Order: sequence, then C-alpha cells, then structure tokens
Amino acid sequence: MNFREDIENREYQTLDVRAAKSGCSRGRTKSEEKCEYRTAFQRDRDRIIHSKSFRRLMHKTQVFLAPEGDHYRTRLTHTLEVAQVARTIARILNYNEDLTEAIALGHDLGHTPFGHNGEAVLNQIHLGGFKHRVQSLRVVDILESTPKRRGLNLTAEVRDGILNHSGPDFPMTLEGQIVRYSDRIAYINHDIDDAIRSGVLRGEELPEENIQVLGQSHSDRINNLIDDIVHASEGKDRIQLSEPFQQALDELRTFMFRNVYESAEVKREADLNKVEVVITQLYDYFLEHEGKLPEQYQRIAQEDGVQEAVKDYISGMTDRYAVSLYSDLFVPKFWNEH
Repeated sequence: MNFREDIENREYQTLDVRAAKSGCSRGRTKSEEKCEYRTAFQRDRDRIIHSKSFRRLMHKTQVFLAPEGDHYRTRLTHTLEVAQVARTIARILNYNEDLTEAIALGHDLGHTPFGHNGEAVLNQIHLGGFKHRVQSLRVVDILESTPKRRGLNLTAEVRDGILNHSGPDFPMTLEGQIVRYSDRIAYINHDIDDAIRSGVLRGEELPEENIQVLGQSHSDRINNLIDDIVHASEGKDRIQLSEPFQQALDELRTFMFRNVYESAEVKREADLNKVEVVITQLYDYFLEHEGKLPEQYQRIAQEDGVQEAVKDYISGMTDRYAVSLYSDLFVPKFWNEH
C-alpha cells in the first residue's frame, strides 16, 4: 500500500459520511497518473500555491487603493484568512480539510488589479461582462499553463468550489459551501479592521444590534460565527448559519457596503478615475495592438478572440504592474525626469 492510498483509506474511516473523499473524486478534466504520496485534493492545493496567479495576489488590492501603512489586507492575506476560517470549520465538522483548503486558496485567483473597483471597470468595458469567480475558474483551467499541461487540471470538486464561492449557485460539496461562508465571514470582519485603521469608520459606529449578536471584537466575531456555523450545520446536508446570526451578518454586510465599500473616502473620485483610465486605456491599446500582447495571450487571441485575451491579460495584472505598464505606454518619458 502506498502513502496516498493509506490517506484515502483513513478518510473513509475517519471523516464524516457527508465529507468528500479524495478516493472517489469526480476526477479531472484530463486523466493523469495519481501521485504516490498526495491525494488528489492535496495535489490541487499544491498546484494552486505554486501558481503564478497565487503569487500575484500579494500585490492586488483588497479594498483600499494604495493604502499608506503595512497592515492593510491584500488579496493574498484575504485568501489566507479565508483558508484559516474554512479549515477550522472543516476540521471541527470532520469534513475534508484538504479539499476545503484547496478551494479557499484558489477562490480569488481571477481578481483584477485595484480590487472591486477594477472588476467594475472591466465588467463595463468587456463584451460579456466580467465576474472574478468565473475568471478564477478560467485561470486554473486555461491560463496557468506549463509546457506539459494546459491549466492546472484540477479536480471537479475544487473547480466547482472556486466557481461557486459566490454567485447564485451553491457548491456541490459541503467543503465548498464552507469556503463560501468563510469568504464572507473573513472579508466583512477584516474589512472592518482596515476601515477603522484608515479612519473611514469608528468602532462605535458599527450597528450595535448586530455587534451584540456577533461579538464586540474581531476575534470574538470570528469565533462566534465559527461556533454558530458548526452548531447550525452539524448533522445537516447543507452548511448554514442560524437565523439570528445570518440576519446579523447580512445586516452588517449591508452596513459595510453603505459606509465603507461605497463611501466617499474609499471610492475617492480621483482614484476611481485613475483606475478607470488605466484599465480602459490598457484594454483599448491591446485590442488595437494584438501583437504587443505577451506570447501566451497572443495564442489565446488566436483561439478565443482578442477581447478574451486582453481581458485575461489585464485581469491577471497586479496593481503596480498595471500602473507601470500604463506609464510606459502613455506617459511621456520626459515627464518622469522632472
């Protein structure tokens, strides 16, 4: 018996009957030889961690554009916080922690530069619109290619969890549903931290009726939400919060949209105009100059059309690379010399 088979057998013996088992995964798009040491879900996790798209998350905005200070969240730190919350819930409920972690680490790979502001601009200018959850799946299916493999060739369970971590459809596995809830739990709470640190929000402005339910501090809210989701989901065929916690979290999210995400301090008109100018002009430039695209995206243009290739290229950029490329293409060189 090899090491992978031993782990697969232990999953059947120890995990909850509702948990996804790596030994009976729905498989990969393209069949490949199994690893001697790692299960299919462990292998997916490793492929995501070692991908270029995952590394680029460290230089992509979460909420605040060009924040001053070292402690604001990036898309990477958000992803790690989601993975931590999700793994904790999966461990307590005795579901597949490897699958949960793989989905959590891959769920935001398709995010644009400049956070949701960049996504909104690309959604407006790209024919067919843009949704980061759909792009995240495209990243792992197509864009993260190697000379030997197109895409990461992940399992169906991980791909489904990435696609459905938001949007109208629920993931098919309970592990994927855990990530869907963990994403919201993580970003609402860490965005409160960043909003208070930036001065956009004061702690006493948080809606008291929701804070009474969820908890007064960041750690209290995380702990209480995990505790509630565990008790509300244990023995059930669906991951869920209790009604009081679901209502409180939904109302707190609405408060955050009104007072933080859509606030004048965060959506400063000058900064938003810059984001729109950078993304729009880069998009238009590469539509007109297909030959200037990197070789990988020129191949995509031949296969899927130039608009799809340009969208793929721009959405994969980090904030600073987009700004640097814009400067190289559109800012006269002598301006930078004075």
